[in-house]
Amino acid sequence: MRSAKLSGAALLGLMLPLATSALARDDGRYVNSPLKPWFESLHSEYGQCCSDADGYVVADVDWESDKGHYRVHLDEEWVVVPDGAVITEPNKIGRTMVWKHYIEGHPRVRCFMPGSMT
Repeated sequence: MRSAKLSGAALLGLMLPLATSALARDDGRYVNSPLKPWFESLHSEYGQCCSDADGYVVADVDWESDKGHYRVHLDEEWVVVPDGAVITEPNKIGRTMVWKHYIEGHPRVRCFMPGSMT
């Protein structure tokens, strides 16, 4: 059982950099990543997450949840995550991710995928 957990952790450790890096300026290096199609399928009420914005992994200290609503710390600001930006399907990488864009110089959330907060 212990070796299965270690194998799973090792696999996640190898896939996570590929998955998160594939989101930022994909230049074809990640075409064979097993999570690439899944990332490309993610969308919120504001559109496809990976179409116009890069995704970022968010540290647990940089996001919070209160009664089903979220805030995330982006560019030195705490930004309220609109309910329509929350990705509700299962998180295959387990890490919190955000896709942001800017309005009048301030960060806004296009998509937000909560993690396990462990």
